[in-house]
Amino acid sequence: MADLADGESTQVRGSSGTYTLKNEGGVYSCSCPAWRHQNAAIEKRTCKHLRALRGDEAEKARLGSAALAGKPARPKRDDGEESDDDAGPPLLLAQRWENDIVLGGWWMSEKLDGVRAYWDGTQFLSRLGNKFHAPDWFVEGLPSHPLDGELWGGRKLFQRTVGIVKRQDEPPQWKELAFLVFDAPALGGVFEDRLAHVTNVLGKGKHPYARVHEHERCRDEAHLREELARVEALGGEGLMLRQPGSKYEIGRSSTLLKVKTFHDAEARVVAHAAGAGRHKGRLGALVVELADGTRFNVGTGFSDDEREAPPDLGALITFRYQELSNTGVPRFPSYVGVRIDAARPTLELPATPAKPANNGGTTRTFQLVDGTSSKFWEITVNGATFSTRYGRIGTSGQSTTKTAASPAHAEREAEKLVGEKTKKGYVEAST
Repeated sequence: MADLADGESTQVRGSSGTYTLKNEGGVYSCSCPAWRHQNAAIEKRTCKHLRALRGDEAEKARLGSAALAGKPARPKRDDGEESDDDAGPPLLLAQRWENDIVLGGWWMSEKLDGVRAYWDGTQFLSRLGNKFHAPDWFVEGLPSHPLDGELWGGRKLFQRTVGIVKRQDEPPQWKELAFLVFDAPALGGVFEDRLAHVTNVLGKGKHPYARVHEHERCRDEAHLREELARVEALGGEGLMLRQPGSKYEIGRSSTLLKVKTFHDAEARVVAHAAGAGRHKGRLGALVVELADGTRFNVGTGFSDDEREAPPDLGALITFRYQELSNTGVPRFPSYVGVRIDAARPTLELPATPAKPANNGGTTRTFQLVDGTSSKFWEITVNGATFSTRYGRIGTSGQSTTKTAASPAHAEREAEKLVGEKTKKGYVEAST
């Protein structure tokens, strides 16, 4: 049967027009309504056009069974809710650095934008205990004792990495990944001893697909800030800091801290907002909900393909944001991807509350991400005064303030400006 190479696409005639079939990292898609409207993750979808192209047996091998093997029952907390921290393998989880600990002398490493993986001696498990179906050639030579690390495909390749590790047919794209190891949980002793053991087992190219994640001593806060800026400029997610002489603890621990300019969190998809401008006819924004019930829109960070086939309702996504507004809504949220290793949305709040954007006025924020452009535009109406703030996402931008003849006139002017921005493709970032 014919097939599509990685990155290749083709067009086929269907009952209602011409459809495009694609292969992106082993995740096959079709633009037909039957594929787009399925209530399943994108890597689990198929349709008659894909089956006709690849054959029933190839599609059956790619999709595997509906349920991931090896998924344990989820334990309950004292309040009866499912617990993330107690599910799956016994992992050490990081806390956020809140500028409250002096990090000189701590071990510093890049925070990887990959998929957390626990090697139990025979197989890879996700944070929730789901099995990752790695090929035999990928795991051959790994030790028989547990290793804690990350399956990583490179910076800015999170979604492609997820697409590869979620497949059950052991695709050749695993060659794009590396297992970066940062601890050996079962060995005991202090961190330095465990890291030395991992270096002895995997160092100097001893394994083709696994290696030790690099650590260096943090000299002081200036060194930390310098390294954080370097990593983020390269497209990295941030830094991890490990307390010297620390033991491997189960659950969240202050001995492991994450340091990032942007925060990240999870939210549940509750609706799809239609696009406008260049996004008319496809996704404009995801309407999402945090664990505390806060709802807002995530309108940036999507590829064109993701706007054509957005995450399903009920899916758990990861997003990044700068800060919280005075009403508790994440400011400038940007889509990262669908989570496969968390069960319920969380939000780790910044240490200090965000400053109010104005003195009692109403603020609306819009974003435009198009190719290399990543801009925001914000308007605040306070009585007869209306102010705009605009610039590149991640900067403070520029501001202008005008006074209208009356509050009603200011509102009309603001709506006019909003209309102009939405026609250009700007999407409101929060509700």
